[in-house]
Amino acid sequence: MRHERGLYNVAYRYVWNADDARDLVHDAFVRLWGKRAHLDWERASGLAYRTVLGLAANRRRTSSLRRILGATVTAPAQPAIDDQLDDARRDDAVRRAIDRLPERLRRVLVLCTFSDLDHAAIGALLEIPAGTVGSRRTEAVTKIRDAVAQERG
Repeated sequence: MRHERGLYNVAYRYVWNADDARDLVHDAFVRLWGKRAHLDWERASGLAYRTVLGLAANRRRTSSLRRILGATVTAPAQPAIDDQLDDARRDDAVRRAIDRLPERLRRVLVLCTFSDLDHAAIGALLEIPAGTVGSRRTEAVTKIRDAVAQERG
């Protein structure tokens, strides 16, 4: 349960919907509970993150994230406030850029940013070297920066 917040943050960055993210974390806990007799509880946090990632990736494949974003992301209610409008546009551009990342980069970025796992633990979870975690995170951030800069013109 101490990883619940990190798991929620990871799920949210995949589906961009608070209710769906809570459902994904709940579903992951239910799956882990069903396997409780066979789990090594020392390594359960990694399995919990892997389960949330898998469920979130499945949710992304089966639903239109763009449709969800279009229905839930709206311009600020006070269009006269330019700063709020700029922030909303920038947030939307970042979300689109994250959405376009290859899955291998997206997983690393979300885990590095929103979980409480270090690079070694993320590497073990994704079955890649810890150094690769760092380079993929850097690549993901660069791609997002470039995409947002290009979109802003």
